Amino acid sequence: MSDSLRDQLLKAGLVSKKKATQVEQQQHRQQYRQAKGQKPVQTDEQREAAARAQAAKVARDRELNRERAAKADAKARHAAIRQLIDQHRLPPLEGEQFDYFNFVAGKKIRRIALNADLRARLSRGELAIVRHEGRSALVPAEVADRIREREPAVVISYSDAPAAVDENDPYKDFVVPDDLRW
Repeated sequence: MSDSLRDQLLKAGLVSKKKATQVEQQQHRQQYRQAKGQKPVQTDEQREAAARAQAAKVARDRELNRERAAKADAKARHAAIRQLIDQHRLPPLEGEQFDYFNFVAGKKIRRIALNADLRARLSRGELAIVRHEGRSALVPAEVADRIREREPAVVISYSDAPAAVDENDPYKDFVVPDDLRW
């Protein structure tokens, strides 16, 4: 067993002498480069693995950039909505004779203070109710349309137009009076 692995493979006929010398030269080159501080020669498998890793990194970076852009866009829309509401909302009623108007926001019933004039303008569609950042406000209909373009869920739909009547509704013949106040 004094023969080297190379000699044993050559005697067994598993490797040709030419291939054995090529591998030996390649090993010597790698040792020389490592001794000089150079990078070792990459094989095809290593290059392919590096290319796959680079492609995965690029895809991951692209996805992160897309998410960041979506967050920045949402933040800009949020700020624009806040600015529109702050600039155009009607001042709150103080000291006047007013009553509360109940409306549904999400799954909760909310209320806002209105006087008779504001209630009439709301029913005519001149005003709209918006709910943003936990606050409700009255804004002109034109502003509500601009807000609806940015975020439809912020504008609370309200109109006096009768809703479509379902044919299977057992209470369709019983009309609720217009002057009923809760």
